[in-house]
Amino acid sequence: MKPILREVITDQRQQVNKLNIQERVFPETMLANSEIIIISGIRRCGKSMLMEQIRRKQSEQDYFINFDDERLISFTIEQFQPLYEVFIEMFGEQKTFYFDEIQNIKGWERFVRRLHDAGNKVFITGSNASMLSRELGTHLTGRYNRYELFPFSFREFLELSNPELLTSNIYQTNTKSALSASFLIYLQKGGFPLYLQTNDVNHLKYLYESIIYRDVLVRNNISNEKELLELVWFLASNVSKLSTYSSLSGIIGVKNHTTVKNYIEYLENTYLLFQLNKFDFSAKSQIKSPRKTYFIDNGLAAKLGFSFSNNTGRFLENLIFIELKRRGKELYYYKNENECDFLIRENYHVTEAIQVCAVFENELTKKREIDGLQEAMNVFNLEKGLIITLDVEENISFNSKQIEIIPAWKWLL
Repeated sequence: MKPILREVITDQRQQVNKLNIQERVFPETMLANSEIIIISGIRRCGKSMLMEQIRRKQSEQDYFINFDDERLISFTIEQFQPLYEVFIEMFGEQKTFYFDEIQNIKGWERFVRRLHDAGNKVFITGSNASMLSRELGTHLTGRYNRYELFPFSFREFLELSNPELLTSNIYQTNTKSALSASFLIYLQKGGFPLYLQTNDVNHLKYLYESIIYRDVLVRNNISNEKELLELVWFLASNVSKLSTYSSLSGIIGVKNHTTVKNYIEYLENTYLLFQLNKFDFSAKSQIKSPRKTYFIDNGLAAKLGFSFSNNTGRFLENLIFIELKRRGKELYYYKNENECDFLIRENYHVTEAIQVCAVFENELTKKREIDGLQEAMNVFNLEKGLIITLDVEENISFNSKQIEIIPAWKWLL
């Protein structure tokens, strides 16, 4: 095994050293402590690039290997010790390790724990939330710090496509127009780095196939491919809409709704999609209520789903959801007499209510959105509410409360 390991390490080292890295936002404070750093997220969202960004800032950079390599298909936990020995033979003794896509190796957490307990610093990336959570909770409790990475934010999109806009005065008419135009492109294309760089939609196709076949079907021993593909197709065609496990099981022809529940759990574990619960003070009611489904990226959702229109309103809501997730918010939707898209809860209290509405000029739509937000604000005793639109900006007062209406591009920045 050692000759293969030397070959892999040498080849991968040459490849990553040639990469041009676009810096990602990352909490630098995580680098200063002794904890294991876990970077998790969907495939191809930039985890490897972020690890390389971190690696280049460290004094020790050599103990790096990416386990998503066909030459390591037979790698097992028993080979970690020979790998450690190869690192020492090739580069001398170091105390910093970088393991990319480590979830491919069963039992990896035991070796990483040994490294950490011996005083080493370890950086890890992984693409499966469930496997990482189980392994971290079992063997690495109290030893790690986790950071979830998403596809490019709007700011990162601008850094790639139009960086001068980030230093321009946003109150100038030409800058506002350019930011609004850039946002409409971002709204449709999403934020997967390689797709933005190449404009090749086949990249999204191959990404989806990797997730479905490698991370869902094979990993979870699913034999009925058709059911799973139809479920994803339907959910992508109905982004941000309400559904139940029972209704979905009827749509894709599955007798037991538990099967659908399991499918969605597997898909969530890959970070492909997320489900949002209704806020209710009763946990039982939350479980029984319909859920909203959001996808990790608008470009990918548009590629997977079916539509007669560009679905600007639903894609805007999807984008705002992902941004709130990126900011680490605990989210729910509200529905009683009226509906509010997002509630944010902090320390057991609802602290913010947010409505998303692409077109805000229509009086009927305007009333519906404001009524839903006002109801949520009254129920949770909130003084301020927020409506995010495509291009409308104003403030509304009612009963000593304030509603701020802001364009999405401005809120994102």
